[in-house]
Amino acid sequence: MISVVMPAHNEQDYLEAAVGMVLERLRGGEPPFEVLVAENGSTDGTAAVAQRLAAANPEVLLLQAPAADYGQALRAGFMASRGDVVVNCDVDSVDVGFFDRALAALGKEEVVLVVGSKRSPGALDLRNRGRKAVTAVFSAILRGAFGLNVSDTHGHKAMRRAELSPLVDACRFSGDIFDTELILRAERAGLGVIEIPVTVTDQRPPRTPIARRIPRSVVGLARLRLALWQEGRPAKG
Repeated sequence: MISVVMPAHNEQDYLEAAVGMVLERLRGGEPPFEVLVAENGSTDGTAAVAQRLAAANPEVLLLQAPAADYGQALRAGFMASRGDVVVNCDVDSVDVGFFDRALAALGKEEVVLVVGSKRSPGALDLRNRGRKAVTAVFSAILRGAFGLNVSDTHGHKAMRRAELSPLVDACRFSGDIFDTELILRAERAGLGVIEIPVTVTDQRPPRTPIARRIPRSVVGLARLRLALWQEGRPAKG
């Protein structure tokens, strides 16, 4: 079974089309699937749209949280999922071609997590220059300070639920850092992590201005670096 987790915060204008793309791609095929819309802290009509989608489509389940938190929405969706494979995709950048390619990759015994990268060879990143700059800064820090092997951590991911569950439990950060921490922990645990190229476009303006996003991301990564270093220190005595 496939579980598709879609965080949704103030996505009333985009949610129905995004979920519709996923339903159209997965219906009529194998294996069976579910779509978990993880609505979090929306102040517009996102919750109402999600409720309508869940009522009209038996494959769609709605999770709700009062606070806007992307990472917590991903975590809640993973924990509530029933699939052997969990796929994450953002409402504003659904690449339905990722599903077939990721599932094929997960068919190899050594692969546990597939990252859809906007920066790997063959990727097509049609976002504006500001959003590309944030991704570039983020990626450079992750490679330099953490030794991350893949070139991207946000957006599309497909993972084997059984192998990743302990690492989801171990993650200490939420917000924009959660999925980055999960991928770092997977690589450090020696699990098979690969990336495949995806196509992304600007479906809507970014939720956070670039001037706020970069400093927030840098601070979050510094805190994550410290936490992982402390975990790796030998115990005294």
